[in-house]
Amino acid sequence: MEHGYSRIVLMGVPGTGKTTIGRALSRATGLRYLDGDAMHTGRALQRMAEGVPLGDEDCWPWLVRVGNALSNPPLIAGCSTLKRSYRDLLRSIAGPIAFVHLTGAPAVIARRMHGRPSPSMPADLARQFADLQPPEPDEQSLTIDIDQPLEVIVANIQAAMGFAPASR
Repeated sequence: MEHGYSRIVLMGVPGTGKTTIGRALSRATGLRYLDGDAMHTGRALQRMAEGVPLGDEDCWPWLVRVGNALSNPPLIAGCSTLKRSYRDLLRSIAGPIAFVHLTGAPAVIARRMHGRPSPSMPADLARQFADLQPPEPDEQSLTIDIDQPLEVIVANIQAAMGFAPASR
């Protein structure tokens, strides 16, 4: 691939639009999109449905599943990867990954989450922000503010990653 990005992970706290942006970026680039939430274990899904926050012990099996999927590029995956150790695990399984950190003001994200009927949406957004460890300078990453139109977000990701603009 000319742009060199065959593994892209859209990361961020819940409500940043990983799925929506991932699907739109997939349409624009032709890369497959995988919603990482679909790869959670049954135990993790049960805990989320009960409103129990997931700990690292719940996340490791999920991250291994996502990492294995990323081993079959090209692929865009939506996966929160809030912690550096989570991103390190994905890289150790799949190889080089470009992380797109979707970020926004807590009020914007809370507004987006309001009324979302999904067991994967934690009730405690503050805890998610507390767990967030943004990508460090040695990680291949891009930070995108989500408080703009979807088309602009997708175009900015494409431009930053060297994808050709979508043909009209």
